[in-house]
Amino acid sequence: MTDNIRLPDELGLQLRARREALGLSKSALAEKAGKVREVIYRLEAGEDSTVSSLLAVMGALGLVMRMERAGLPTASEVAARFMDEDDDAA
Repeated sequence: MTDNIRLPDELGLQLRARREALGLSKSALAEKAGKVREVIYRLEAGEDSTVSSLLAVMGALGLVMRMERAGLPTASEVAARFMDEDDDAA
């Protein structure tokens, strides 16, 4: 799990992959994080949530956040993102 995460839906995919790798249901993760199940659904869908909820869920998954200078996305990252959106619209 070393992907650069730049968008909420990318974060959601990583959180879901980690949860599934640990064999946790959404309900079990929510309980472990001390949050309601809706928080897990929202985070995994890339929807708005609080920072405290994100950190609680990450902690329950055994993850930490590290901040580093990002710079601008590469041309291939931008192109791939637009391709994904075109595929979703079809």
